[in-house]
Amino acid sequence: MDKPTLRIGHLSTFYHTSFILMGTRWLEDKLGLTVEWSMFGGGPAIVDAFSRGEVDIGYIGLPPVMIGIDRGVPIICVGGGHMEGTVMIGPPGCGTLEDMGGDVASVLEQFRGGTIGCPPSGSIHDVIIRNLLEEHDLGRSVEVRNFAWADFIPDALADGQVDAAIGTPPLSVAAARVCGAKVIIPPSKLWPFNPSYGIIVSRELLRDRRGLVEDFLRLHEDASNLIRDEPERAARVVSELVEVVDSDFIMQTYQVSPRYCAGLPREYIDSTMAFVPVLRNLGYVGNELDESDVFDRTVIEKVHPGKHHYFL
Repeated sequence: MDKPTLRIGHLSTFYHTSFILMGTRWLEDKLGLTVEWSMFGGGPAIVDAFSRGEVDIGYIGLPPVMIGIDRGVPIICVGGGHMEGTVMIGPPGCGTLEDMGGDVASVLEQFRGGTIGCPPSGSIHDVIIRNLLEEHDLGRSVEVRNFAWADFIPDALADGQVDAAIGTPPLSVAAARVCGAKVIIPPSKLWPFNPSYGIIVSRELLRDRRGLVEDFLRLHEDASNLIRDEPERAARVVSELVEVVDSDFIMQTYQVSPRYCAGLPREYIDSTMAFVPVLRNLGYVGNELDESDVFDRTVIEKVHPGKHHYFL
């Protein structure tokens, strides 16, 4: 008898539990599944794959999920994964938030007439930086250049194609190695509690294979615990899997924003829903989305009923 197949879309973001589950083969060994992993350049591309019926589960930041739901893609968030996964970086000579006395506007002002490199349009990083620029009247004075694959941004920063960048913790570590880039606005100051990724499933999967979603979330939580409690072991698993980065790189990535958990606490949900007016203002969505449009907490509350672990 053929093993059931699970199709999972993921990003090249090393701190996601996708790399732990691939490296340990827990899904195959513990659940008896055949897993088809597909890597995408950004969350919007995974949402597009959902719309074509090509994936069952996706690792995605919540804004692109909300954009997809707004246009009718039948997906829902059933679990968390990480908070505060957006960081802004710049070359060695630029001023940091600390240098500027904690004033975000002053940090952004130094890039007037310049360009900020960013993951794809509609990604959580794209929404956060465009919203910040609008808030500080810099929307027409600073260009946001979107890259289909965020992996190209460190080289663009090193070559002077962009003057600063915004993206994930791995991006900040890679850019530091490539060109000595430094964090100029830390994750907690860009958008507190921002839902950098969640576990997104097709509504069909949740309806027809609810037990499988529960089993997946349980292993996702185990993988989150491994990253949080045994980061060196987790880093070895990931570095042995991808081979192109060492375990020290992974460890540095984990330390940029150590907010790992499968839970969906109120902070995560409220921060997500605060994106709705921002997405409307930027023209990314046309409808008012309710919490029930975006989240189904029934499975995770069974798998993870206690307090969340994001801020241990």
